[in-house]
Parts: sequence; structure tokens; C-alpha cells
Amino acid sequence: MKRRTLAITAALVAATALTACAPADKGLNAAGFPSEIVIGAIPNENSSDLTGTYEPLIKMLEEETGSKVLLQQASDYAGIVEGLIADRVDIAFLGPFSYVIATTNQADIKPLGSLAGKRGEPSGYHALGITQSSNTAVNSIEDFAGKDTCFVDPGSTSGFLYPAAGLIDAGVVASGKESDISAALKPIYAGGHDASALSVKNGDCEVGFSMQSMVEETLPGKGELASGELKSVWTSEKIPGSVFAVRNSLGDATTEKLTALFTEKANADYFESQGFCSADDCLITGEHAWGVVPATDEDYEGIRNVCASTKSEKCES
Repeated sequence: MKRRTLAITAALVAATALTACAPADKGLNAAGFPSEIVIGAIPNENSSDLTGTYEPLIKMLEEETGSKVLLQQASDYAGIVEGLIADRVDIAFLGPFSYVIATTNQADIKPLGSLAGKRGEPSGYHALGITQSSNTAVNSIEDFAGKDTCFVDPGSTSGFLYPAAGLIDAGVVASGKESDISAALKPIYAGGHDASALSVKNGDCEVGFSMQSMVEETLPGKGELASGELKSVWTSEKIPGSVFAVRNSLGDATTEKLTALFTEKANADYFESQGFCSADDCLITGEHAWGVVPATDEDYEGIRNVCASTKSEKCES
């Protein structure tokens, strides 16, 4: 099983890679942007898939800024947060929990915008508690007690934090602390939303958690999950959307320009109109979302409230 010690080791390796390999601070080009912009990506899906899902965004940014845009991938959320704190990542795509962790750890960042799954929809999404459809012994989150349970990562919003809150509300666990989680069930950290769902499908975990769009749209769309293979037995309250955040040390003027680019041009409609991609290839990030809409730090107060209620150590790490 992948326990917390392994997760921490992976985080340290990811952070070292980002801080060692990413370029140092750069001067500004004629358009007022850094000559190189480093985007840090989180593992919503397998790392091999991420480059393609960021390609239209990278093309847009390079055309609009005149900068070289580099994509840095980490094995988990903590590596991206460490890269931000060390000023080796300029823009990061973070789950809402990871964003809150970053600000708690004195990362001087602000939102550029958050993801909307489809045009005209508000930002935000849900987590699901899942099991195999044939599993008649599990029909609610209360039935997760004592079972091999797949979480995504201790730093995942919909793959750990909100599920922990759901387990507390159901009386399954006493808190979101690692010791209480392990006392009530058998946690396995799969590392990605796709990996968590597929581990349940394959029987490596009897139950688990993943984001709703991964279970209902992304994996079925890729042919990796057939209709009826999994059933949902729990749905979280609405979670604030994943966010693109920028380090404030780039300066107010640069940050304002980047905010405008993300909220006005980082979307599938614009990408397709400019010939950067076509159809579903224009959907961005591992969440395969339509694009970016305005967001503020205040939008993530709900995450901080869930942190307070779960008492998860990751909220303070």
C-alpha cells in the first residue's frame, strides 16, 4: 500500500526536480513578460497525458506573450507547491486544496482564474465515492468502514479532503488525521483521479474516491471505463474549481496581463478560432475543461472551513 511516508518521499523528489531543473528568474521581454514562463502541472491523470492537454494553452500563451512557455510536471501536489514557494514555477494549475495549502505555506500567489467544465457553466465540481456496481455490500459511504479505500493523494481536494469530511459526517472516521483514517479503514493513495477510479474497477481497492468528471466523462470517453462498471454511493457538496495561480513576484503589471489572457483567451472556443486545436483536443488540463473563468482568493474560504472541520495534517503542512 502507498502510505503517507511514500507520499512524502515522492513529494520531496518532485520538489527537488522542480527547484533544480526549472529556470531561475528571467528578465522581461519587450511585451513585459518573463522570457520564459514555467507552468507547473498536477497529476489529475497520468503524466504521459498532460502535455497534450496543455498544448493549446501553451500555444496561446507563447503567441500572446512572446515568451517560451515550459510545462513542468510533478509526481504529486506537494512538488508544485514547493516549486511556487521557491519561485521556480511562475504559474501553477492547482486543485483548490493545493491552492489553500500553498497560501498556508506562505506561497505569495493569487488566482488567475478557475476552471469551468463547459462554456457558460460556473466553476466547481463534485467528488464521488465509488465501488464496483456488482458490490452489493457497499451502498453508502457508511459502508466504507474497514475496507481497502483508494484516495487520490493526501493533498487532493476531491480525492482526499472532501472525502475525509464525508467520512466524518457519516461517522466512519473521527477526523481527517492520518492516524484516524488508518484506524477506520485501509487507505491506499493511488496518485491520480484516473488511477483511483481504475483501481476500484480492477479490484485493487474495494471502494474509493475520484472527481465526478473523471468517472462519468473522461475515463468512459477514453474507453477505459464502461457504462455500469462502477456505481456512485456518495456525492460531495460542490467544491470550488481548480485554479491557475500566479506568483506575485512577477509584478502587478505582468499579473494583470496574465489574468486577462487566462480569463479571456484560455478557453476551447478561442483556441479553436485561432487554429491551435480542434474539437475535444481544445479541452485543457487533466480535467478536460472548456476553459478559465474569473476567480478570487475568497472563493476558496470553503476549503479552509473544511480543513478546520477535518483537522487534516495536510492543511497545515
